[in-house]
Amino acid sequence: MVRIYTLKEEAKNEAYEFIHKYLRKLPRNDDGSFNEFASGFNDNDVDALRHAYVSGVYTMEYSDDTAEKLGRLQELVFADSSSTHPQSENMDLWNNSVGRKYGKKAKTREELFKLLHEALKNGELIENPNDLRKYKGEKFLKRIPKSLVIKIEESKSGENILFYDINTKKIMSKEEFLAAIKFDKYPNYSFKTVDGVEVPISKRDRFKFNNLG
Repeated sequence: MVRIYTLKEEAKNEAYEFIHKYLRKLPRNDDGSFNEFASGFNDNDVDALRHAYVSGVYTMEYSDDTAEKLGRLQELVFADSSSTHPQSENMDLWNNSVGRKYGKKAKTREELFKLLHEALKNGELIENPNDLRKYKGEKFLKRIPKSLVIKIEESKSGENILFYDINTKKIMSKEEFLAAIKFDKYPNYSFKTVDGVEVPISKRDRFKFNNLG
């Protein structure tokens, strides 16, 4: 379950390895890791492929919905780009969406990268924040509501079975989340019974980002 914490770094390093192999050589540190503080990692094709690939990997591992929400949360509080361009967020969110598109098609991660490489060559990714194309997805929050929980995994029947507390970085099963709700640890959430089964739900609020109803 802790994989959600480490997957981003894993996927980012894979993206750099693929870029190094298929696109161009990237600078490395003495220990062999990629030197992200060197020039050439932001607001360009490397940046575009990195965001798209990581989002695609999350789509493959979890779902496009989970990948989309984690990508937008990344832009809000976990930003790892050194870019100060005012349109860099639009570029990142656009490329994340392309990554999710191909993450639903790819069978392997290498296939995912090759699909994204083709997308780059075809002009589907945004390589420059001055690009006039605008990401049309849902506008994100200016702040994260307290105790925000998102669904990160569904059963084959579509039931929400795994949840992620954004603030505490805690992953919970449905049973754990329901128990926490009943002990009033999540006042913004409740539950209902559907066909005899208890289901966590969000209380009505103004945050469309909340994906529990």
